[in-house]
Parts: sequence; C-alpha cells; structure tokens
Amino acid sequence: MPSDRLRWRDVHATTPFRLTLLLGSAFLAALWATLATSYVFTAHELTARSDQILFTRAKSLLASSPSTLPDRVRAEIANATPGLNYFALFGQDGEQVVGDIDLPAPPRIGAPYAVPAAAGVHGPLRVLAVRTAAGETIVMGRDISPIQDLRVRLLQILLVSGLGGTALVVAAAMLLSLGPLRRVRDLERTSRIIAAGGLHHRMPIAGRRDELDQFAATVNLMLDEVAHVVAQVKSATDAIAHDLRTPLTRVRATLHRMRQETPLPAAARSVTERAIEDLDAVVDRFAALLRIAELEASGRRAGMASIDLQTLLGEVAELYDPLAEERGVALTVDLRDLPRITADPELLFEAVGNLLDNAIKFTRSQVTLRLREREDLPVIEVIDDGPGIPAEEREAVLRRFHRASGAAGIEGTGLGLAVVSAILHLHGFTLTFEDATPGLIARIALRAYPT
Repeated sequence: MPSDRLRWRDVHATTPFRLTLLLGSAFLAALWATLATSYVFTAHELTARSDQILFTRAKSLLASSPSTLPDRVRAEIANATPGLNYFALFGQDGEQVVGDIDLPAPPRIGAPYAVPAAAGVHGPLRVLAVRTAAGETIVMGRDISPIQDLRVRLLQILLVSGLGGTALVVAAAMLLSLGPLRRVRDLERTSRIIAAGGLHHRMPIAGRRDELDQFAATVNLMLDEVAHVVAQVKSATDAIAHDLRTPLTRVRATLHRMRQETPLPAAARSVTERAIEDLDAVVDRFAALLRIAELEASGRRAGMASIDLQTLLGEVAELYDPLAEERGVALTVDLRDLPRITADPELLFEAVGNLLDNAIKFTRSQVTLRLREREDLPVIEVIDDGPGIPAEEREAVLRRFHRASGAAGIEGTGLGLAVVSAILHLHGFTLTFEDATPGLIARIALRAYPT
C-alpha cells in the first residue's frame, strides 16, 4: 500500500493543481501586462512632460535679444528650483558664457536627450540644446532622477508582484489539491481492500455531491451487485457441498460394508472398489469446498498468535518427510532463525503442508523447504524440480477446481491451492509462483514482523 504521506509528485499531478496553475498563470500574465503597460506609459508621460518644459523654456529664452540673453539665463538660474533645472549659455566659439551646468561632451542641437549626471549636479539629466540667431547655444537640463526612481519602483513592484503572485498561485494550487488528493487516497485504500476480497467495504462518500462522490456512489452500487452475485454463487456451491456430502458418505459406507460383509464375485468387487475411490475423491472435494467457505466466512482471527517460523516449518517438514521418502524424493530443509511473526499456527501449517504435498507429488527428485528474508520480510519458499506451472496459468490455479495442464494423471481435487490462497488471504500474506529452471518456486511473502 502506498504511503499516506502526500508527496510533491502526487500533488502536482492532480487536476485541481493543474487547473489552478493554469488559471493563476493567466491571471499573473494579465497582472504583469498591466504593470508593464503602466510602467511604459508612465515613464513616457513623465519624460514627455520634462521635454515639454524644456521646449517652453527654450522658446522663452530664444525670444530674448542677444544683449539681454546672458542676464535672462542668470535670472533663470537664480529662479530655478535647486537641483532640478539647469541652464547654460555658450558663445559662438563654444566657450561657456554663463551657466551652472558642465556637460561631458558638446551638446547635440535640436532634440532632447539624456546624459549622465554632470559634475556638481544631480542626474541623470534630460538636456535640450538650441542655437540662437546670433550663433550662440542655449543648453537647458532637467533632473530626471525622479523618473528613474519611478521606473525602478515600478520594476520592483513588477518583480515582487510576479514572485508573490506565483507563490500565491502555487500555494493555492497545492491547498486546492490536498483535499481531492486525500479523498483519492481514501478511495484507493478502500479499492485495495475490496480487491483483496473485502467485498463488504464501500467507497467513502464525503457528501459534497461532486464528481468524486458520484464516482464513489456508482462504484458502491456496482459492488452491491457484485457482492450479491458472489454471495449467491458461494451460497449455492456451499449448499451443494454440504447437502451432498452426507448422502455420499452414506453411500460410500454402504458400499464399504457390502464389500466387507457380502461375498462378491471378483468383477463386482473391483467395480465396488473403484466406486468407493470415486466417492472418496468427491467427498474430499466437498470437504475442501466447505473448508474454503469456513475460512472465507469466519475470518478465524481468534487463533492468531506469535509463532516461531523455524519451529513450525520444521514440524511441517518432519510430517511430510516419510511421504517424500516413500516416493523417492529428497526433501531438503533450509531454515533460518528469524524473528517471530503473528499468525494462526494451525492454518499456516496447513497452507505450507499443502504446498509441500503438491511439490512432492509433481517433483522429479528433489524438494526444498526454505525460510529466508527478502527485502527485510520473512519469505517461505517451496522449491521442486518438476514440470512447473506455465506462467499463463499461475493465477488460474488458485481458483477452485482448476488444475494445471501438467497435472493430468496425478491425484488431486483441484482445490488444494484454493485452500492455501484462502488461508494466506486471511493473514494478509501473498502467494506467488516463479520458475526454478527446472521446476517451480512457490513463495509465501509474509506481511511483516510483529511490532
């Protein structure tokens, strides 16, 4: 079962997260476009205003006569706001006549342009230079550092708004995803329980009437129908097994008594013995069916106890060693001393015994019962060198009455592995088959050690 801890890769894959991120990105794009437009238009407007002021001052100064122009420039300097407006007058030879601005390069005549801060003045400056009719040059400068500061502030606002908006969108996407993701985890957890055979469980419904509730309600309706059908089939099978077991046992007992007490011809005696054998096989199948029904219905949780696997498996091997010896099979035991686990010792003994009995039936010469650790969990393995089970039949052999294609001519009811599967399912253990090349590995993976 996956961890209940929500991970980033689970969150960012959800539909609410992606939709929130998509809508949030659209919102942020609109926000950034608005801020960028505001920045461009505001900066342009402030620059245009500064240029307009420079052109107005230039027009006023150009209207002055050459003789009064120096005095007008001095008056403008005296009346100018300190640190904001600057003026200078250059003669025809390029020498400064009067002024409080010293440009790093000769001025460009005609259009306003920006220059870095000149010596002794603030900056940067927006400068306009015009030529008088007498050939003199009037230079006017206006401090545009407030405009520059405004641009920096707008860029900072744009950056902070973008980063903050992105963080808020991601946080909102994660928060909006956590609820649905937790509900999906609950649905997934319940579906795993149902898939493991817990047909009485139902999908949780939060009562929000959203798509997840609709899905859960639909699945619950389907489960009701499936559980009803399965219950009917099991009930019919168990009823048949229960009702027929007693009369068949009586018929078998009658035939046995007739064979023992009544003189019969050799042919009749042979027929009677075959009939008894067939009845024994049918009764064994019914007994196995009832055993599976008992395991599936009762749960038998009261028999759970802390057990020593090494001791339990040693007893199983000791019980089946005479059978292996009788069939000429070498039974090898490889058991490790592992921590104790919680299980029903009688049921686990029966499950391992069934696997060992099957291995002895089908093997050619050798069977190994092994206990070891795999990925820090105890694993029981029964290994033989027989024909094995084809990969496409390894799930089917766990169903009732199914026998592998290589089992023809070998005694059995087709229910042994179904009993093993029911026992292991009760414990939460798993049974898998792998190739032993040659032969088969039947592996019981136990859930965990007790805590």
